[in-house]
Amino acid sequence: MTKAAHAGEVGDLIVVVGHRVGESEQIAEILEVLGELPNERYRVRWDDGRESVYYPGSDATIKHATHRRSPRVER
Repeated sequence: MTKAAHAGEVGDLIVVVGHRVGESEQIAEILEVLGELPNERYRVRWDDGRESVYYPGSDATIKHATHRRSPRVER
């Protein structure tokens, strides 16, 4: 399977545009990628600290991280 340009990875940000005048965009960091294209979904942490599973729609843009985090190793 080839990777689509819109697929997100851990550490990337998802930006969801506001739907009404004056409504601000929402930003979430991808914590985990669940599923594969075209049915990808993500476990995310929103900028207010909430975590959820997010299914991206046409109103979402993925901003790829310039530096990837290395996986955290528990000891």
